[in-house]
Amino acid sequence: MKKFEKEELSLENSLKKEWLITNGLGGYASSTIIGCNTRKYHGLLVAPFAAPGRRKVILSKVDESIQIEDRNYKLYTNMSNNYISDGYKNLESFEKDYIPIFSYKVEDVEIKKLICMEYGKNTVCILYKIKNGDKKIKLTLAPIVNYRDFHQMNTNHTFNLKQSVNRNKLILIIDHHAENPVYMHVNAGKYIMHENDTFNNMYYLEEEKRGFYPEENLAVPGRYEIEIDENEERDIEFVCSLEDNIEEIDVKKVINNEIIRIRKLVLSSKLYDIKAETKYQEKYKNMLQDYIIATDNFVVYRPMFRLHTIIAGYPWFLDWARDSLIAFEGTLLIPRRYEIAKEVLLTLIRDIKFGLVPNGYSGFDLRPLYNSADSSLLLFEAIYKYYKYTNDTVFLRGIYSRLKTIIRSYITGIDLENNNIYLDEDNLIVSGTPETQNTWMDAKYGDYAFTPRNGKAVEINALWYNALKVMQELSNLCDDKESSNKYKEMAEDTKIAFTNKFYNKRRKCLYDVIGDGKIRPNQLFALSLTFPVIEPDSEIATNMINVVEKKLLTDYGLRTLAKGEKNYIEIYEGDPFKRDASYHQGPVWPWLLGLYYNSLKNMLNYTKNRTTKQQLMEKIEKFCEKTEKIFEEAFNRDGVIGSVSEIYDTKEPFNSKGTPAQAWSVAEVFRILLRK
Repeated sequence: MKKFEKEELSLENSLKKEWLITNGLGGYASSTIIGCNTRKYHGLLVAPFAAPGRRKVILSKVDESIQIEDRNYKLYTNMSNNYISDGYKNLESFEKDYIPIFSYKVEDVEIKKLICMEYGKNTVCILYKIKNGDKKIKLTLAPIVNYRDFHQMNTNHTFNLKQSVNRNKLILIIDHHAENPVYMHVNAGKYIMHENDTFNNMYYLEEEKRGFYPEENLAVPGRYEIEIDENEERDIEFVCSLEDNIEEIDVKKVINNEIIRIRKLVLSSKLYDIKAETKYQEKYKNMLQDYIIATDNFVVYRPMFRLHTIIAGYPWFLDWARDSLIAFEGTLLIPRRYEIAKEVLLTLIRDIKFGLVPNGYSGFDLRPLYNSADSSLLLFEAIYKYYKYTNDTVFLRGIYSRLKTIIRSYITGIDLENNNIYLDEDNLIVSGTPETQNTWMDAKYGDYAFTPRNGKAVEINALWYNALKVMQELSNLCDDKESSNKYKEMAEDTKIAFTNKFYNKRRKCLYDVIGDGKIRPNQLFALSLTFPVIEPDSEIATNMINVVEKKLLTDYGLRTLAKGEKNYIEIYEGDPFKRDASYHQGPVWPWLLGLYYNSLKNMLNYTKNRTTKQQLMEKIEKFCEKTEKIFEEAFNRDGVIGSVSEIYDTKEPFNSKGTPAQAWSVAEVFRILLRK
């Protein structure tokens, strides 16, 4: 838990820090720690209409104010047309443990505001705990609503609102969407309807930084007014939902249920022994809770599939296979969420087409997207790790034939959506075209691919070797000795070809793509997988690590391109084209630390030299300690409090960029912190 006191809640500092809570369906609530929305994606109820996709911003925020005699005080903060309302000056503290808690003080009135989403429902609850002074006061709650896709904005929009009220239950139809009314309820006071009340030109600072138009209109349908007597302590409950039984919702129960749910996840992880007596006990306990909450945010249910999946990042990403598989161990296996882990694998397997795992699903029409050469190969690593954690041979036998199909398809060739994947005569995999982005370095603007990496990419071939070795093992488990021998022979041929063709003797590291000598982190796949294609105790491995440490490794992650290479960029900023052009050309990605960490562990496990083994043990522990120190500060510095951002700039002050909460960043950083 991090608590920010009043002296830390300056406007400039607070606008960089965000909070996030989720509902297990892909819906979420998020804003800054002073409640000022700085993104078009911010809102108190952002709901998926085809979970986890088709998200719409429904409730943007609630503006609260207090009247004491003839004095009016704002608790809210908004930005618009060079004007900033100053409600943040009445904020005494912000803390985020299980849920965000705002503490205000106005004269002798104390107010705590707690925000929580009901798990599995498109419902947000706000609990106001008011401790009044010696004067009668009036609390006003003004909901500010929207009804739009969360990627779009209502510029110069005029809202059509139809509303009816029954005992403080508001039924609101926005812009003729009668099929999906919005419900609100407050357990006290009275509701006063507004006519044609529009909040014009709300300004989103972060959207302007990202090169987008930063202003939009929102609707204010009315306000709730609640009078509170002198010296009275009172709890006010506000609920907004797409569920019509809103007046039956007990806000305190919703909050309590969410806390119990998280605590159960912590206990079931079996990562923390409550009886353990160490000087790091309390620190570790807090870190573990942060870890469980942060990873749980990304675990969502797809009702259409009746299976779970992993969201790649908040606020704007959906579930992407590549991200899910890289985040898989840290998000689901380490905390022992094995049944959900199995469902995530089944989600990826269910729509395999011509040997390709769908890299994701369209956020609009939910069709599977097959723009990835690595997702299908990453699946083998995730499945093997699942087996090592669970020993679930029944599951393996059930999917074995699907895995054989993937291998067979990569051998014979796959041209679905121009992936151009095939096994060449030299036993190495070719993939992609100059216009195709099917590796993780997938930035593309229109038809222009910034890092096409077509040909024989280093991580695709390292993953291919690993997949063959996994299949060798699984074939034995499935009593298919003939196939096991075949995969073993293929793996040996691939390993020989890989070592001969990918090692760049001049630069003492691996080619990123054969013929492309730029120094990138993708070469670490050759050392970091369960079955490394480069021998971890070899001179090549030592040379690779030395180059990575010298050219790519930073405190916050690995550079995507070495400084000094052509098109190297240090700062991720500007409009969409400029940002996409820099995305994989230098900026630091935290998840890549996991590849480096695994490479060191493999080197440690393979070496037989005692001195080298001791040196590696010391290097690994020093690396873990430094990573822990860096990210303890980063968790609370900027981006989403208690999470890890997608990328960082490569020079001071190492600002976080991209999505402020990214699944594979969280999973890999915490895996290192937990020494897993």
